[in-house]
Amino acid sequence: MVNIVLFGAPGCGKGTQAQRLKEHYGIDHVSTGEVIRDEIRRGTELGQSMEAYIKAGQLAPDEIVIGMIDHYVTGHMNAAGCIFDGFPRTTVQAEEFDKILAGHGLKVDVMIDIHVPEEELVRRILLRGKDSGRADDASEEVIRGRLDVYREQTAVVADYYAAQGKYASVNGTGTMEEVFSRIAAVIEGLK
Repeated sequence: MVNIVLFGAPGCGKGTQAQRLKEHYGIDHVSTGEVIRDEIRRGTELGQSMEAYIKAGQLAPDEIVIGMIDHYVTGHMNAAGCIFDGFPRTTVQAEEFDKILAGHGLKVDVMIDIHVPEEELVRRILLRGKDSGRADDASEEVIRGRLDVYREQTAVVADYYAAQGKYASVNGTGTMEEVFSRIAAVIEGLK
C-alpha cells in the first residue's frame, strides 16, 4: 500500500490532481475538506461544529481531523494505496498520522508539495468561488487569511516530512497535464 500526502496551499490543485492520480493508479483519495464540507451539507453535529472554522478560514481542530483520518484508514486497509489531500495540516496531525499508520504496519511514502505563487492561488480560488458556492472561496480577504494560516501553521509540515527524507516539491503552474506528469514522476520514483 502506497500512502501519498498531497500538499500545498489552498488553490494549488490538490483536489484536481488527486482525482487524476486516483484514476491513473487505482488508489483511494480522501480529502478532509470534502469530508468536512459533506458533514456541513448534511447538517451533522460535526458539520455544525466545523462550519464556523471554515467560514473564518481557520483550520479544523486537530482532534476532530485526526479522528476522521483514523476511521478512514481503519476502513480502507485493503486499498492499493491512498492519497491524503489536505491532511496532515499541522505537525501534531503529522505525528499522530505516523502513529495511526504504524499501528497498521503502514507509513507515509512521500509528501508531494504542489507549489504555486500566491497571486496565482488567489486568482484560482476567486475563479473557483464563482462556481463552487463555497463562502471561503468568494472573498479575497478570507482567501488571503487562509493563505496566512497555511504559511503559519501548515507549511511547517513540509519540514517534518523533509526531515524523514519523504518530501518532494513540484511546480504547480502550467497545464493540468504538465502538473500531473511532474507528480507522476515523483510517484514512479518510489518504485
